[in-house]
Amino acid sequence: MAVLNDLIIDDVTVITMDAERRTMRSATIVVESGAIVYVGPASEVLQAWAGELPAGLAERLERMPRLQGRGRIAIPGLVNAHTHAAMALFRGYADDLMLQEWLTTKIFPIEAKLTPDDVYWGTSLACAEMIKSGTTAFADMYFFMDEAAQAVEKSGIRASLSVGMGSLAQVADGVDGGSGGFGAVLARGTALCEKWHGAAGGRITTMLGPHAPYTCSVPFLSAVGERARQLGVGVHTHVSETFREVDEIRSAHGMSPVGYVESSGLFDAPTLAAHCVAVSDEDISILAQHGVRVAHNPGSNMKLASGVAPVEKMLAAGITVGLGTDGAASNNNLDMIEEMRLAGLLHKTARRDPTAVPAHVCLEMATRGGAACLGLAGSIGSIEVGKRADIVLLDFGAPHLAPVGIADPVSHLVYAASGADVSAVIVDGCVLMDDRKLTTLDEHEIMAEVERRAARLVRAVNAK
Repeated sequence: MAVLNDLIIDDVTVITMDAERRTMRSATIVVESGAIVYVGPASEVLQAWAGELPAGLAERLERMPRLQGRGRIAIPGLVNAHTHAAMALFRGYADDLMLQEWLTTKIFPIEAKLTPDDVYWGTSLACAEMIKSGTTAFADMYFFMDEAAQAVEKSGIRASLSVGMGSLAQVADGVDGGSGGFGAVLARGTALCEKWHGAAGGRITTMLGPHAPYTCSVPFLSAVGERARQLGVGVHTHVSETFREVDEIRSAHGMSPVGYVESSGLFDAPTLAAHCVAVSDEDISILAQHGVRVAHNPGSNMKLASGVAPVEKMLAAGITVGLGTDGAASNNNLDMIEEMRLAGLLHKTARRDPTAVPAHVCLEMATRGGAACLGLAGSIGSIEVGKRADIVLLDFGAPHLAPVGIADPVSHLVYAASGADVSAVIVDGCVLMDDRKLTTLDEHEIMAEVERRAARLVRAVNAK
């Protein structure tokens, strides 16, 4: 893949998601060395440099590659705040089941057959799908994460990666989780952080990934929190995904999953908590107190009938909320534009209130909220000077988006558009897709490999 690029996008409508949430029409975006250096009217580009113009600036701008923005909308790259990318291998394999049955009878058995190469190709498929639907960064937790990181590095996308870790069923790994002997599994998570944090020119960051309260003991969670603080990384986990989980944790430990995790001290490290569907007002207060960031996964939660996360209450409490798709085995796609629409519609229906979670809040969660969930609020999530150039262009010339002139472009984006309307994707100033054509990945090769590997996995798990 090319090194960091210089780039100009001309005559484009920009939904900036900056502090003022401005929308600029007929604007120009200038990118130098992968960073945004100008957003505004084309006539004022040279005036943006205060004082004396840098030597050769006008000539340098004239030589920059250009993308035409007329008829296009520029938005900050969408951030998928929670997924399991390689589970794209299992898309359509285990549908219409409750979560625990889905996990124990279908997903866990087939995951036991995975090889590192399977995860590489499954992650590659997810990266291709996410790029083509406007996602420029994602938070991932899974197995064989060195191979996942290699796929991310090749694709050009941005990612926060973590190894999924547990301590309550480590006998198969030769680790006695029950007596505190969880060093081996924690070492795997640590090794990923030490090898990949800041890799790929800074596009890859890492977290530690304790799976969930029902797979992790309190001593293990305490050890993970301490290690995260030593490494200077965050934590990515699942919390209160279902009411069944809450009932079981309360029965076993006399507290909610949120209280259980808090008791371990894990929340003292920067924490991204996926789902948070079955949380009480007390739980929300705990999450807010510790600055826990939440990844809301409406599509997956609806499909698995897990429930409706109290997003409005969490936002009102000052909790940062991002949007995630979860894995493609439980969604069944990674289209963040669809996820925005599902978020808006789900909460309106649940509350019987058409003003609940409006379009601008959905876009906020998918951009600035997601960036904060990944610990990247200072570098991505908006189109403004100083941020990295993670930018998505959508064509608004299709029948399902007409008329354009009378519409709020944010509402059109959330309620009428789809991932198929994305025409160009830029990460760190590098064009990963233009005119719907990927530049870093061969999607046909990836799909052929995935078909072969998925068929092998299903045969293996069905063999008697």
